[in-house]
Amino acid sequence: MSIERFDIRTHSRNCAVDITAKVAEAVGKVTADDGIAVIYVPHTTAGITVNEGADPDVMRDVLTFLEKQVPQSGDYRHAEGNSDSHIKASLVGASTTVLISAGRLLLGTWQKIFFMEFDGPRDRHFFVKIISS
Repeated sequence: MSIERFDIRTHSRNCAVDITAKVAEAVGKVTADDGIAVIYVPHTTAGITVNEGADPDVMRDVLTFLEKQVPQSGDYRHAEGNSDSHIKASLVGASTTVLISAGRLLLGTWQKIFFMEFDGPRDRHFFVKIISS
């Protein structure tokens, strides 16, 4: 039950990066057939989510919705100018768990795992822990 670290470079202030292949890579290193993958981001202005990955408009819509609900400019007190990023990260969450069955991620047909950037572009990282049953 090791923890794997993956580095990632985001390309814009708000973006969704498909990290499914990287998580599957971590799963492939474990010999157990069943278990869970915990994906965690240790940044206060980024998050992790599972959503549709076949149509890029879905994640574009998610990002647009979040920007409308939590605009970059607002009546915020945090002096660094990224209060919206902290709020978006709290709404999305810092981790997700995906089941593993027969040595593979148990995702739906259209599902992908996304690293959600809200304060980029930046060099980031995330962790994957595989817990086998």
